[in-house]
Amino acid sequence: MDRFTELHAALHDFTRRRDWGQYHDPKSLLLALVGEVGEVAELMQWTREADVRADLSQGDGKAQISDELADVLMYLMLLADAVDVDLIEATHAKLERNEARFPTSQRQGNAPSHARHPRGIGR
Repeated sequence: MDRFTELHAALHDFTRRRDWGQYHDPKSLLLALVGEVGEVAELMQWTREADVRADLSQGDGKAQISDELADVLMYLMLLADAVDVDLIEATHAKLERNEARFPTSQRQGNAPSHARHPRGIGR
């Protein structure tokens, strides 16, 4: 069993034993996910860009960012389950589409242009 599958099983076991699945509708999971992403952003808010990596790479900062990113991943996994999306499969498919949209020969070292791609790389 790979690490993602093990994590997925552990997460479902955790929520099952607490009977929390009853609260895991897509809207509620999305709002929880957004809240957790906000907590990640809060760790960087008002911190100079040059200091962010140093602040989050050790000690309390590392522990805080680790906890918040773990929360984001758990809610993302639960949301994907709630809408019946295989995250690994979906990510591979999206990466393949992005490979075609952003060929290395044209994009190497250049960020996607928002003028050409107003909705960003994710669209």
